[in-house]
This record gives sequence, structure tokens and C-alpha cells, in this order.
Amino acid sequence: MSESMQAMVMEGAGKPLSWREVPLPAPGPGEVRIAVSVCGVCRTDLHIVDGELTAPKPSLIPGHEIVGIVESCGEGVTTPAPGERVGVPWLGWTCGVCPYCLHGRENLCDHPAFTGYTRDGGYAQYVVCDARYCLPIPARYDDAHAAPLLCAGLIGYRTLRMAGNARRIGIYGFGAAAHLITQIAVAEQREVFAFTRAGDTAAQQLALDTGASWAGASDAPAPEPLDAALIFAPIGALVPQALQAVVKGGSVVCGGIHMSDIPAFPYRLLWEERKLVSVANLTRADGLALMRIAAEVPLQVHVTPYRLQDANTALEDLRAGRVAGAAVLQVASKDL
Repeated sequence: MSESMQAMVMEGAGKPLSWREVPLPAPGPGEVRIAVSVCGVCRTDLHIVDGELTAPKPSLIPGHEIVGIVESCGEGVTTPAPGERVGVPWLGWTCGVCPYCLHGRENLCDHPAFTGYTRDGGYAQYVVCDARYCLPIPARYDDAHAAPLLCAGLIGYRTLRMAGNARRIGIYGFGAAAHLITQIAVAEQREVFAFTRAGDTAAQQLALDTGASWAGASDAPAPEPLDAALIFAPIGALVPQALQAVVKGGSVVCGGIHMSDIPAFPYRLLWEERKLVSVANLTRADGLALMRIAAEVPLQVHVTPYRLQDANTALEDLRAGRVAGAAVLQVASKDL
């Protein structure tokens, strides 16, 4: 095997990724090396590349929706084994000893590591990961259609669960996460109303195709009072709108890792026991739970494929709202 590999590398905020040959990583104790098949392109990648998340590792290889085959194992690893297909999500390592880890809240770990942010990710032919943070992939999904489950699906799932038993749900920002979680919500006999950018007919049609009862512009009033609102668009101005749309005791859940500032709003929008909460990262338990659901519910995952070396184009299309569903880099490609 060659001792180098091809990767897309971030050398600084606001700069295009560079197509480079880099050293092949070796798995250390407790780690596995994965031959990457595909890697999803997530809005979090965009926040990293644009400098809105400010502490990436130097010369970072982004990407945290990774699907591939375990190629080799470091010392002490018995599972997953070489030859197994696995998925690698955003949460890449936790300390296990802080108060959050000790109480089952590893998503809030005080000393975490994140795939494609503080450790190299999947915009490359190989990636090294902590074996404990690799997830099984349901057999019904091929690699490209499994990749979005590993962040869009996981964050969407955690966001939905934080809305409790809400029956009428508004989703603000209809992209990769929203189109997956809409299908799960509908399978649970909930009703979904989708709010998109004004004039984004492609996203509105995707919402209707995946089970939403209604789709319209995010500045439009909700067609019915909402029990909960899930916000995936990174736009703080949507928070007061969503609070105004939910019923007494309703919840507004912010599912993104980054959001523009929330404007001041009158207390009456929050009063009557409305709740405003955020979602931070995920747990391994979230990952296993979502994969069980994905094995039972035949999710229609909408993807737009790109070559690995076209990652900058994928990011720009995502930034401009030109991607319906999820963008996915085809890494193991004959075109490499």
C-alpha cells in the first residue's frame, strides 16, 4: 500500500480547500484505519471552512459523515474488525471522566474531539478513528445514501427527541437533516409543516415528497398552531418567529451548531411556559437508536454526488442553497 493518500485540506479560514497528497495515517491503540468510500458534506463543514467555528486543527481534513471499510486496527481493537462497513460521525472521542460523561451526557463532554474539526475527517482516501465511535450501517442503504445519516440524520433525530411528544411540528430550514427527520416524524404519526427560504420551490417540493403536510416560506405564518418548532437554518431571526408560532407550553429546538445572533424579542413570546433549547452534538446511544430506526423505516435519502476533488464546489453549492437533500463526496472513485 502507498504510504500517502489524496485529500482535500483546509489551510485557513475563508480559503478554498487544497487537493493534496498527504501521509497515510496509522491507527494507534484503540483506533481503526478506514478506507473511505463516501463522505457527506455538512453545513457544519461550511461553518468550519468559513471560520465561524474557530478552533480547527492545523491543516485540517474536514468531513464527518464518513462511510467506509475498516482496513486495519490498532492495538487492543477487536471490534469493528477489518472488512466491516462502518460509519463515523461528528463526535470522535470523549474523555469518559468529566461529570457529563459520567452521567450519560457525553455529547456535553468537557474535553471532546470532533471528526473533521479537531481531528482529521473523511475528505480523504483514508481516515483514522477511535473504534468506539464507529457506528454500524443498516444493510438497506448503500454507502452514498447512508452518509447523511451520520450527522444530518443524527442531529435531526436528537432535535426531534428534544421536542418530546409534539404532534404538530414546524421545521425551519429544509435540507439534509429536515428531509430525513420529516420521514421519521411522519412514521411516528406526527404532522410536519416545512418552512423554507422564500421562493425555494425545490426545497418545498422535497418537503412535500418526504411527507410534510404543508410547505411554504419561512416568513409566512404557520397554517396551524405548532406544538414544537425545529430550527435547522442558521438564522437567529427565525427564533422569535418560531416562538410566536408554537402553542402555550410548546418547544423551539435549535438544531444547528452555529446560528447568527438572535434578535431581541418581547417576553410575551416566551411566556406561558414555552421552551427554547439547543442541541449539542450527539451521543453514541443516539447513533445506535437512529440506526435501528433507519433499519426499520425505509428512509428516502436524497443525495447529490460530487467527486472528492470537487469538494469546494459542493461547499459553494451548499452555501448558495443549490443542494436539494444532501451533498455527498464519492471518495472511492475510479476518477481519483
